[in-house]
Amino acid sequence: MRFVIVGSGRVGLRTARVLTEEGHDLVIVEDDPDKVERARKEGFEVIEGDGSDENVLTEAGLDSADAIGGLTGDLNVNFAACMVGKHHGCRTVMRIDADYREDIYHKFAGDVDEVIYPERLGAAGAKTALLGGDFDVIADLTANLQLTTITIPENSPLVGTHVMAVELPTDARIYAHGRSHERMTIPLPGTALEGGDRVALIAARDALPAVRERLQGSA
Repeated sequence: MRFVIVGSGRVGLRTARVLTEEGHDLVIVEDDPDKVERARKEGFEVIEGDGSDENVLTEAGLDSADAIGGLTGDLNVNFAACMVGKHHGCRTVMRIDADYREDIYHKFAGDVDEVIYPERLGAAGAKTALLGGDFDVIADLTANLQLTTITIPENSPLVGTHVMAVELPTDARIYAHGRSHERMTIPLPGTALEGGDRVALIAARDALPAVRERLQGSA
């Protein structure tokens, strides 16, 4: 899949790293020269400019992107980027800081596909630690697991197969499915794969090559 990431601060850059590790293509849009230089040094393609400007986003290849993430610390930039992305048929994910009032959240949440709160995970970890728990145990349990999304090509041998009947390695499971540019949901028993469909799955890292070959066919 291809993504446009608006903002290369901590949230944007970490998101870009994870997506790249999973084999996805992406471009970062950033207007801060220092952050642009840092992202480029890490090997990312970066378009320098205002992430709320449609011309800049078009230069970033928005027309060929599957989704856009407005991940800056500026709510207005994030929302504007998502609205441009929505106009171009992209899935939209918008960052919002947890300290915004509930009415502000509801004002924006209905216009984008997903709203994320980066602070929530940090707060959950701090609470667990304060109560005497070990938040790192989650990371330990999932260290060898990876969440990823795979697009089914038109020539996949599994086109026409029911999603729930797809046989994968024992350490891989499909948990969501969606038609091209549609929201992903839990697949119904009778849902059959079509070319261009996306499937979300969880798998052991060393099983991913076999999973990709099974879903996409041999190169």
